[in-house]
Amino acid sequence: MSRLKFRCRGLYWRQLFVTAGMVLLTLCLLGVSFFSLSYNYARSQEVQEIAAKARVMSQLSASYLESGRYLEIEDLRNDQDFQRLAAFGAMVSDVQFLICDTEGRVLLSTDEALSGLTITIPAEMTRKVMERGSAHWRDDLGGIYAHSRFAVGVAAVSPATGELVGEVVSLSTTASLDAMWGGFIGLFFMTSFVVLMVAFMASSVTAMRQVKPIREMVEATRRYAEGDFDIRMNDYGRDDEVGELAASFNAMADSLQQTERQRREFIANISHELKTPMTTIAGYTDGILDGTIPPENEKQYLSIIAGESRRLSRLVRRMLDVSQLQAINPLVNGNHFDLCESMRRVLISMEKKITDRNLDVEADIPDGPILVLGDNDLITQVIYNLLENAAKFARQGSTLYLGAVVRDGKAWVTVRNLGDTIPAAELPLLFERFHKSDKSRSEDKDGVGLGLYIVKTILEQHKEKINVTSENGVTTFSFSLAME
Repeated sequence: MSRLKFRCRGLYWRQLFVTAGMVLLTLCLLGVSFFSLSYNYARSQEVQEIAAKARVMSQLSASYLESGRYLEIEDLRNDQDFQRLAAFGAMVSDVQFLICDTEGRVLLSTDEALSGLTITIPAEMTRKVMERGSAHWRDDLGGIYAHSRFAVGVAAVSPATGELVGEVVSLSTTASLDAMWGGFIGLFFMTSFVVLMVAFMASSVTAMRQVKPIREMVEATRRYAEGDFDIRMNDYGRDDEVGELAASFNAMADSLQQTERQRREFIANISHELKTPMTTIAGYTDGILDGTIPPENEKQYLSIIAGESRRLSRLVRRMLDVSQLQAINPLVNGNHFDLCESMRRVLISMEKKITDRNLDVEADIPDGPILVLGDNDLITQVIYNLLENAAKFARQGSTLYLGAVVRDGKAWVTVRNLGDTIPAAELPLLFERFHKSDKSRSEDKDGVGLGLYIVKTILEQHKEKINVTSENGVTTFSFSLAME
């Protein structure tokens, strides 16, 4: 029982029950409304028809009622002409007639079931007939009939004097109306059953189509929680909200899968980068301690240990910088600064490294200020990292280029060097964490592979991107900044 209750709590059953309930309620309301209207209409038609027949009989019997012979009931019953007239009227109209005096006493009846009985029409009904000229009601005449009948009383008026001389009550059974009512109820229930079954099937198909993607999402979410990001949603070719939800869900899954892949690559890379200096430090330290390394060479190997320790420290510091950068939003406060001044400071700080590699610098920096939006320290680090990277891999004695220009409402910074051409397939990988080509590994032993990744992260925080090209030995980095 509890399991069935749990299954019925699902969206499928809820929507099915709601749809079925609404259809059933609508059918009931329509059925009650239609039955009430049709029943009242049929009853009204029945009353009008009986009243018309009663008027005809009242006109035909008025001369008999005003003759005075109605004072003796036995004489009226013995009046063969009048009896034949009344019987003929009952036969042709399928209605029973009661010929009554002004006080409601029945003088003559065409219904053989009332033969020999003394019957009086209720005084209230007789009064209404005499006052209004006609009245109708439904009664069993004091229990004489097993079932109630429609009764219509019409006043009989003397053609000569215009006085009320009696009333004619016509009686009709409700069998036809009851038969119509029964047929309607049967038809209503049959139609309701068919409509309800159609509604159930249509609602079932619709609910299943809506619930199935949700169930798939629930299963996919469980798989994601277990670390499996390969599962995807089926869109079933739908262009409605469920199709959009499936597309968004798959996009989220792709993003999670990429994030998970990057996380694993990061762990693998950081493990590799940390392992190399730590292995070197541990190996040379053990060699000094166990005497494998001669005392006269200890100073040399201690220098190597110190260098690896500093490289390890730089790696950890850079990793902390990356974590901090990802939590910064430099555009929140609308800071602005002079880009040209920042570029000049970077050139001054890079003077020794540039001189050591015997490089020339072509600086194309405007004399006037270029005010840009962003964080001064972060953009300064971007320019420094790019210029430092360009200096490391520039050909000895070549020229470095650092310039700024205003174009299309933005400030563009360009760093260019002359060295080896970077393969086109490797260009997108330059900004990945810990990426090092074989060339850079041989020439940049002190690098940690995070400089360009930090550049990309800072510019993404500023809602900007960096472009790189490398052709014929000329490698160019360029990025833009929004101006104040």
